[in-house]
Amino acid sequence: MELPGLGEHCSERTCKQLDFLPLKCDACGEVFCKDHIRYDDHKCSSAYKKNVQVPVCPLCNAPVPVQKGEIPDIVVGAHMDKDCKYNPAQQKQRIFTNKCLKPGCKRKEMMKVVCEQCGGNFCIKHRHPLDHDCKGSGHPTSKAGQMYLPCSVQ
Repeated sequence: MELPGLGEHCSERTCKQLDFLPLKCDACGEVFCKDHIRYDDHKCSSAYKKNVQVPVCPLCNAPVPVQKGEIPDIVVGAHMDKDCKYNPAQQKQRIFTNKCLKPGCKRKEMMKVVCEQCGGNFCIKHRHPLDHDCKGSGHPTSKAGQMYLPCSVQ
């Protein structure tokens, strides 16, 4: 028994496959099988409405707006000539600049790791007061350990 009312034929003129789960193109509105649903696969004439890509400047990594009908390469080239914020000196910017103050340690960190007691900048390995022979005020202990220190009441 045939079920003529089920499914639709693919709109691609070279395919015309009867598909029981057809897909509708969101740009042109035609019905396609799974093999021809992509814009490139059925040479969609309305793909420019949906398939919008914003080019990025290769120098400053900023998105460059392109108006309808303009050629992206020409617009990016004009951006590079006029509006580009590229700074060659900034390219070699160092990330690990925070040097550990522990004598003999040459490690550097991306972020400052400051000791709460002495105010020195240390690497992750030497961040605790006991690990860098802290000369700061008080005893080199953690906040949790300070609860258990004997206090003198005056």
